[in-house]
Order: sequence, then structure tokens, then C-alpha cells
Amino acid sequence: MTGTIYNKERFLKNISQNLSRPMPAQVTKPAWQFRPQDKTLADLSQDELVEVMKQHSIAIHTDIIETRSIEVNEVLARVIATYGGGEVIAWNDPRFDELNIDLKKYDTFIWDETKGAENIEVAERANIGITFSDVTLAESATVVLYADKGKGRSVSLLPATYIAIIPKSTIVPRFTQAAEQIDQRNNDADFPTCINLITGPSNSADIEMKLVVGVHGPIKATYIIVEDY
Repeated sequence: MTGTIYNKERFLKNISQNLSRPMPAQVTKPAWQFRPQDKTLADLSQDELVEVMKQHSIAIHTDIIETRSIEVNEVLARVIATYGGGEVIAWNDPRFDELNIDLKKYDTFIWDETKGAENIEVAERANIGITFSDVTLAESATVVLYADKGKGRSVSLLPATYIAIIPKSTIVPRFTQAAEQIDQRNNDADFPTCINLITGPSNSADIEMKLVVGVHGPIKATYIIVEDY
């Protein structure tokens, strides 16, 4: 953590006094006797986890396409055409180069932290946002995105449609495994500035529990799973 926290102890002491309890010397993580979360879907192979994702993607109105790295450009072009083309915004992510994905053939804006608010303005008018998934949850068909310099969260939030490129190796059973990875990175200097969990296009079931898709974000979403990456 950068910067300085002022009056932290006095602030916490004031809360403790008002709650009529002593200041804790140290917080210890409980050692639970039963941890069913560790066992859920844990015995499935990577291919079986993909099948779990596919089944749940139906419920969240998300298309899943499986491909290989040699075909990913062709698949991406097809999805972009299906979404009507137009302006594209993407992360400044070395994984695009690693997969030889050519974003220059589209009207693409690459997120640039030095351009400040311009990034958000482009994301607001863009038709398609493209990111990679850092961790992928099979149980809920959720992509976990680590935002940082060059990887603004608006890319997956503001455009009309969204494409997530998912390295198959990132697929884990559920959030249990993602939380463990995040905890392990907690003290890293490059810890994400923001962690976003995206489960398909935006939706809400606030009114009488009836699902409405595309209410406050991308109205369509596609996951491209790259099997050999």
C-alpha cells in the first residue's frame, strides 16, 4: 500500500470503545472443521469444467466459443462482425501479442492511462469492449478481471457489447479458488487496482424476480475459450 494512513489507531480505538469491546491485538483466520467449498466441483477435469460453464452460460444469456490459438483471429473477427463492427476498445495487454491477435484491422482504441478521461469517453461510445479473463469461474460462468494500468474497468462495462478472451488454463471450479489466488497476491507490489467479476451481459431481476438483460451495461456478451493457451 502506498501513501500514509493518519489517525488509524485513534479511529479504531473510538469504534471499539463505542462497541464496548477491547481493541483486537491480531485478527486470526478461523480454522474451520468443515470446508465444503473446497470440494465443490474440485474433482472435475478442465474439459468438464468447460462443460459446466457452457451449461450455466445458457442461464446468463452468454455465448461460448471454443477455439485454438491458431484460429482465434478468425473467431474474433466473426464475433465482431456479428456484433455489427464499429468502434472497439481493448485493454493494453501483452496477451494480445502472445496470441498474435491483430486488433489493428478494426477501429480499435487501446486503453492508455496517460489519456485520462478520454479512455472513458471512448468506452462510452464504443460498440465492443475486449478484455482477457485472469481467472474464470466454471460454476457461475464468471470472468474475473484484474484492472490496472492499461486495463481499465470501463472496457467491460460501458460498450454496448463485450468479448472476454479466456485462456483455458484460467478456468477454476468456483470463487473459492479465485479468492485463494487473490489472497496469495495480497502483498504483491502489482496487486490489481480493482477486481471485477463479470457474469455475462448486464442484467437485473429486481422487479418480481423476472430477469431483464442489458439494463446497465453490455447488452450482449461472448466468451472465447482458447484451449491451448
